[in-house]
This record gives sequence, structure tokens and C-alpha cells, in this order.
Amino acid sequence: MSDPSLKVLLDKFAAGEKISYDDPIFKLLDTYAAEAQKVTAEINSGYHDQEELKALMGRLIGKEMPERFMLFPPIYVDFGKNITLGEGIFINSGCCFQDQGGVRIGDGCQIGHQVVFATIDHDMDPDHRHDVMASEIVLESNVWVGSHATILRGVTVGHDSIVAAGAVVTHDVPPRTVVAGVPARVVKRIDD
Repeated sequence: MSDPSLKVLLDKFAAGEKISYDDPIFKLLDTYAAEAQKVTAEINSGYHDQEELKALMGRLIGKEMPERFMLFPPIYVDFGKNITLGEGIFINSGCCFQDQGGVRIGDGCQIGHQVVFATIDHDMDPDHRHDVMASEIVLESNVWVGSHATILRGVTVGHDSIVAAGAVVTHDVPPRTVVAGVPARVVKRIDD
């Protein structure tokens, strides 16, 4: 990470600090959003083989990509610089990453069509509605997220779990568990 201001911003998010709209560092959100839009426009236009997509994703997130990674475009990313990807991940088409707070996807995860990762919220006070706070979303290893699911900020989904299609996940999911519904609730355990 070559931009020291980016590290300051990411550290503030990691510490759970609210970023005021008046804070000069807030402008970085716009700067990195514009960069993410450029790279995702390139990803989403025309055909790219998986090696090209992997290189473009590496440029988008600013990190070395895992050896085994598969993406079916399009993909939509708000920020780009706070995504961490494990080995052997598959991301299906139409997924949205609002990654300011961090999205960490563990090894072997399978992400369905049009899944939303929402790591950022606005202040409820109308006088501070433009202020933001963010928290990391973590998918531990071998998680399957069904199509059209939404995972909200601060949620950890335990290893080997399943998030059913259309679920809205507002709380942590224990390992080896299936959750479904709005809001998502445990519907079964995955037995050994």
C-alpha cells in the first residue's frame, strides 16, 4: 500500500471510527471509487479470459491474487482497496462489493449471482447523514452464499456454512450452519 492516506483511512475503518463528511480524508472515498469504477468498467466490457480477469482483479484490489480464482463478470465495486481473497474462490455475475470496511473471503468460498457485501453505513442523525462508519465482513473457508443474498457490515460467516438465496445476514453465522430469511436465521446445522 503506497498511499499513506489510504492506510490512515483503512485504519480508521478498522478501529470502527466514524468518518465525518467534513474530514479531509473523506475525499479519498471519492478518489478510490473513481479508480474502482475505471477498473470494473474494464472488467465488465468485452470478453476476458480468467487470467485476464485475475490480473484486472489484482489491479482493482491492489493485492496479489490467489493462484486459483474464478470470476463471472459483471462485478461492481465501490472502493476496491479493502478486499482480500483466499484460494479457490468463485464469484458469480452481478456481485456488489461495498468494501470500504473490508471484505475478506476465505479459501474455497462460492459466491452466487448478485450477492451484496455492504460494509458501510451512514449516520442516522440527519445532521450527520453523510458521515460514514464501516466494519469488515468475513467469510471463513468453504462458505456458499446463494444468489441475491445481502451480508451487512460486521458479519462473520463461519466456515462450511451456507447463506440461502435472498437472505439478509445481519448477525454472525456459526460454522457449519445454514441461514435463511430476512433477517437471516439459523434453519439447520450441517452434520459431519
